[in-house]
Amino acid sequence: MTPDYPTLIDAATWAFIRTTDAAYPPDTATLSIAEQRAIYDRMCSAFHRGYPAGVTATDRTFGGVPCRHYPGAKATVVYFHGGGFVVGGLHSHDDICAEIRATTGFHVVSVDYRLCPEHPHPAAFDDAVAATGAIAAELPAPLILAGDSAGGNLAAATAQAVGRNQALGIAGQILIYPGLGGNRNAGSYLTHAQAPMLTRDDVLFYARTRHAGAEPPPDPSFAPLSDSDFSGLPPTLAIAAECDPLADDAHAYAAALRAAGGKARSVTETGLVHGYLRARATVPRAAASFARITAAITAFAAGDWPFEDAS
Repeated sequence: MTPDYPTLIDAATWAFIRTTDAAYPPDTATLSIAEQRAIYDRMCSAFHRGYPAGVTATDRTFGGVPCRHYPGAKATVVYFHGGGFVVGGLHSHDDICAEIRATTGFHVVSVDYRLCPEHPHPAAFDDAVAATGAIAAELPAPLILAGDSAGGNLAAATAQAVGRNQALGIAGQILIYPGLGGNRNAGSYLTHAQAPMLTRDDVLFYARTRHAGAEPPPDPSFAPLSDSDFSGLPPTLAIAAECDPLADDAHAYAAALRAAGGKARSVTETGLVHGYLRARATVPRAAASFARITAAITAFAAGDWPFEDAS
């Protein structure tokens, strides 16, 4: 049954969707990579909200990977941007990272990992791991890994590769509407195959592009849900947008961590769509989710579990 999006999605979110579609048309994934990046960059510029008072940033490298550092104190957030591993960069989530810095007071480092198709998997994963290791060696622990969409994939894959049992001082992770390698022929991938902002066809396009063709056998560095061991991973908040083909991935990942004895909570953001972080100033539901994200970052850095249980 096709979801009743006019009922599920409120007026403020529909206004955000229309504004986004005007800047980034739904058929953008059918265009050339250069055209996609140009359109995405223009959209990001249109939504950029500037920096809160007192926030600054410096571009530099960590582990040989270009990054943007928003100086703070006490703890460090490592942020991986979304964009299907094809678009985005330091500019695309600049104001989001600046607001995380302003709200938490922590250092924030945005990682400018290599993009596809020029740099197929595992280039982005390798960059994420290298940057995280270098950040951990220089900036204050605890570290919190965070990312949206493709960036949520990288945060989870990095935690699974180098962050078990608080290695590198990684004390938590926040995965925001992440794509983690769930079954694309079941569940939300079918129910929300034609969702506003991201369709199942878009997901398939980005997966093909990441590998320049055929995907490899199950590989946790590409699809974190394909791992056989979810033990020792940091406390996790996995956030699903309700109207998103990727929604089930967040819940499946949190369930896998809990089954392995870890602390993990998954949340469905009612009526929200993929990419809603850009709506945090105009859509009350998105603003509430952003507040949930920054509160979890603060709690994880303090060693607290901000939920009643691990479910």
